[in-house]
Amino acid sequence: MKTGIIGLPQVGKTSLFQILTKAHLSAQANPREAHIGVAKVPDDRLDRLAALYNPKKLTHTSVEYVDVGAIGQDALKETAYIGHLRQVDALAHVIRVFEDPAIPHVGEIDPLRDIKNVEFDLMVSDLGQIEKRLERLEKDLKKMKTPDLEKEFELLKRANAHLGSEKPLREMQMTPEDKKRLRGFMFLSEKPILYVLNIGESSELGKQLEEAVGKYKLTDIAARPNAGATAICGKVEAELSEMSDADAAEFLSSYELKESGLVRLIRTTYQLLGLISFFTAGEDECRAWQIPAHTRAQEAAGAIHSDLEKHFIRAETIRWDQLLEAGSEANARAKGTLRLEGKDYIVQDGDVMHIRHSG
Repeated sequence: MKTGIIGLPQVGKTSLFQILTKAHLSAQANPREAHIGVAKVPDDRLDRLAALYNPKKLTHTSVEYVDVGAIGQDALKETAYIGHLRQVDALAHVIRVFEDPAIPHVGEIDPLRDIKNVEFDLMVSDLGQIEKRLERLEKDLKKMKTPDLEKEFELLKRANAHLGSEKPLREMQMTPEDKKRLRGFMFLSEKPILYVLNIGESSELGKQLEEAVGKYKLTDIAARPNAGATAICGKVEAELSEMSDADAAEFLSSYELKESGLVRLIRTTYQLLGLISFFTAGEDECRAWQIPAHTRAQEAAGAIHSDLEKHFIRAETIRWDQLLEAGSEANARAKGTLRLEGKDYIVQDGDVMHIRHSG
């Protein structure tokens, strides 16, 4: 699952990408070139399970980030640029709210204006694509009417009207069939979006990060369908990325922070993508597995190996905290908290599972 990092010039977008993915980009790198990197998803639950099992190997899930260069009407006309953007599953829109005379910014710092401008560019791009397709469909329907073409035509007319009312497609009500019909278009304003406020450094950074979404009036925007918001301080995150774990913990404590903004950002991205994690735990490996929410146990087994899905019998299942409380699977079994679930069981975030199979 890929998340595209977008934003206007000079907002700290590429710096955030480098901190998230530990990527080292050349100063001569083409600003229009897409950069792809992977960020580990921090998970305290998995770390605590590892402390119980002391495994030979510990494996977290990951999120892929794509830095696509500064966005704008001109950029969205470039085939390569828009091609990279269409391929992502969600967008992280970095918005500058920090003051720094050394880094130029056009006009006053105004996050709501910047959000509106970028959203407008995404919708204009989608409108152009829809209008071209509608013209083609009208010609095709004159030659031969089919139920599929008629349904597509009606859906795109509805999408066109929705965009015309200056609302992104992610807010349009659609059935699963509608979404499937639109999937191939890869509309930009349909993608889930996370607004990332890049705030300035302050002595009360912990409080500032907590209050940023409300302070900059993003609460309502973040509450809309398929949207979210969080805040980071890019300058502090850059310093943290160069520190050891012990020094980073002490540094965070000095700002009255329990975790870095990046941890929150990655976790929020994960949720926005509609993903959850289940765990497998043992002395060889403790591992988190990434699946979409509402996945059945048999399909979740396929995330581990296709043979486990094919030959699935049952899943021994327990919540991670119940396993820690019991101290071992044997104790959990004796207490009755380790249970057997069938193939149609809907896996919950934080389940620890052992798949029984006939293979």
